[in-house]
Amino acid sequence: MDRDETPIGGLSKPLQPTKQLFYVTIIMDAVAVGLSLIISIYFVAGVLLYILASRAYSYRGIRLKKYPVTGYLIVIIFQGALTFLLSYHGSSVDKTLAIPFWPAVASSLLIGGYYPLTQIYQHEEDLKDGVVTISYKLGKKGTFVFCGIVFALATAAMFFTFDERGQLQLFFIFAVCMFPMIFFFMQWMVRTWKDQTKADFKNSLRMNLLASGCTTICFLILIIMKGFE
Repeated sequence: MDRDETPIGGLSKPLQPTKQLFYVTIIMDAVAVGLSLIISIYFVAGVLLYILASRAYSYRGIRLKKYPVTGYLIVIIFQGALTFLLSYHGSSVDKTLAIPFWPAVASSLLIGGYYPLTQIYQHEEDLKDGVVTISYKLGKKGTFVFCGIVFALATAAMFFTFDERGQLQLFFIFAVCMFPMIFFFMQWMVRTWKDQTKADFKNSLRMNLLASGCTTICFLILIIMKGFE
């Protein structure tokens, strides 16, 4: 649905979408729903919700992404809490529906803490396409402040997650693993406040990769430690 000509996501020179690509996405969605039946009917419902939300986000006839707050909430809820819910339910032995509250909240907030930074260099391109992002509404300086606050809330949710399990030592592992990302974020924010051209694709991509990498390393460590319990 999108026809970006400037950098987007991890692509500096995105190719234009084709009819073939559309058909491939439909096939992959159908396969995903079919495979979900192996897990449970609840998993099927969750995957369908995820697919419908992602389509409503980009589909030209609905285009939820053009609304700053609604688009933002769709992303953080479905890529955050819903994804955690499906993972927790699908990987549990008894296919539980008793989903812990704080980890689900943390999942959404972790997404919410960096997602606007992926929009910070696209303000003009998005406006040409009729899309008003939350980053545009906040402005470049406001985007950094907002993301800092949301990530602080995500950190608090992670603290509550480990505290209620009596595993605060794991929270400190999380904090240490996130430090490189926080350090880069602070440096980038200071540079951008001095020169707004620094809010560019290259730095946004670095931030995205660093956030993903730090989070992945953190949870790999926690999984390994779990294996030695």
